[in-house]
Amino acid sequence: MANHKSALKRIRSNEAKRLRNRYQHKTARNAMKKFQELTDKK
Repeated sequence: MANHKSALKRIRSNEAKRLRNRYQHKTARNAMKKFQELTDKK
């Protein structure tokens, strides 16, 4: 396990970034799906 301060900070920030990216990817996929449904009805 990492003991250096910079390594611990990096782990913390990576975790936060990962959660944010997961949320953004999920919402982006759903938004694209909804947009496709709206545009294909013509």
